[in-house]
Amino acid sequence: MPFVSIRISGSATKDQKSGIVADVTQSLVQRLGKNPAAVQIVIEEVSTENYGAGGQLLVDRDAPKTTPAQEDANAEPSR
Repeated sequence: MPFVSIRISGSATKDQKSGIVADVTQSLVQRLGKNPAAVQIVIEEVSTENYGAGGQLLVDRDAPKTTPAQEDANAEPSR
């Protein structure tokens, strides 16, 4: 009985996860001759706040970068 564990950073829709399950199951049937009823798949969604790579959290790494002009536009006016 194949057991597949998939971890993704962030989240996926139900339709996306359904497609992943169907694709992985089909691959195990075609490549290994497994019975599709025996294939078990778990998809774990890991928050980007709880996932680090390259020495930093993904939420920080993937945050939109601001330019100095954008920072000036967002600053509060002086009094």
